[in-house]
Amino acid sequence: MAAPKKGDLSAAEREILQVIAAGDVQEVARLLGSKDVRVNCLDEYGMTPLMHAAYKGQADMCSLLLQHGADVNCNEHDYGYTALMFAGLSGKTDITSMMLDAGAETDLVNSVGRTAAQMAAFVGQHDCVTVINNFFSRARLEYYTRPQGLEREAKLPPKLAGPLHKIIMTSNLNPVKLVMLVRENPLLVDVGALEKCYHVMDLLCEQCVKQQDMNEVLAMKMHYISYVLQKCMAFLLDRDDKLDVLIKSLLKGRDGDGFPQYQEKFIRDCIRKFPYCEAALLQQLVRSIAPVEIGNDPTAFSVLTQALTGKMAFIDAEFCATCGERGAEKRCSLCKMVTYCGLMCQRLHWFTHKKICRGLQEKDAPRLRELNDEESDMVKETASFLAELCLKAEERMASSGCPGPSAPDQLNCPSTSSEGPPSCNQE
Repeated sequence: MAAPKKGDLSAAEREILQVIAAGDVQEVARLLGSKDVRVNCLDEYGMTPLMHAAYKGQADMCSLLLQHGADVNCNEHDYGYTALMFAGLSGKTDITSMMLDAGAETDLVNSVGRTAAQMAAFVGQHDCVTVINNFFSRARLEYYTRPQGLEREAKLPPKLAGPLHKIIMTSNLNPVKLVMLVRENPLLVDVGALEKCYHVMDLLCEQCVKQQDMNEVLAMKMHYISYVLQKCMAFLLDRDDKLDVLIKSLLKGRDGDGFPQYQEKFIRDCIRKFPYCEAALLQQLVRSIAPVEIGNDPTAFSVLTQALTGKMAFIDAEFCATCGERGAEKRCSLCKMVTYCGLMCQRLHWFTHKKICRGLQEKDAPRLRELNDEESDMVKETASFLAELCLKAEERMASSGCPGPSAPDQLNCPSTSSEGPPSCNQE
């Protein structure tokens, strides 16, 4: 079959592009059943229906088109854009993941040499950047679930592929989070299972370094996960209380400021033990971390995370003090300085946070008073402004012969209300 030409569309194909823009999934499904519709047809700019749906952020539409054979790597667009690039531009992480699962190539570039991840970063869609940079095909992992060559058994039991792939795909590389992912899956809380998993991770690390297009970032990530799994296995061998002691060790803070020294040393040791000394990424990490005294910024975790995920720390983002999950909304009700993603994380962290909680309260009291004073000034200024507006409105009504708000059933001006603005403490 000849490749479709730009702008060479049937009436039904023009209609389907209009229906995609309107978001009518059922009508698109009906039109796809028509012989006059090619799922990979190109409009005058070289955009396929899948590109349109991805750019519009329509996940159901993208799924439908992929089921009908849409080419996820088509790059006939005038500027070389692919469906993955449009997904990244839309800011939809679910569609970005869908394109990757369908086989989207992450190293394709547009007419100015930018990849999908670089384009998403350029427009500030950092969550999509993280999804792209952390993608690892499950099929690539499942290769090790089948005996190869003269092997009598596979290196990785098939039942472990799912839990291990979940760990590989996580964008939160906080070691506490990784240990929690291991702990929550009974299949992984086993010495034999962890041994098989970390051996496979080491093989993947070696493969990433030795393949033709060497991927140092993915190699370092595989090594890091392997190191965490080995530490989990060591604790399962030596401790009766399984992984709880490891989590507490990673969370335990320094008496003076609560800084997790063991966690910092753990990550530094992991980087130092990366087996490929000639890797440029390793040298970059060492140069960034080595001169920094433990307890100062940047931490080893922040440097490693930025290198592996391309994810910068957001000034306005809140991270869980326990597992590092972004978007934590629960605050310690005492000091109001530390955030958690849930009650479980708060309970895990309390044993070490309680040592500095009161100190944080006392340290932050002047700042809170200053903020309260500023808030009070803002309330007064706003009330004054509103009172002035009300006065001007009354003057205009009086000059036009309209009665003023003197009746008892009239609403009070905000400035004369005896109640202050409602306050909400997020705890």
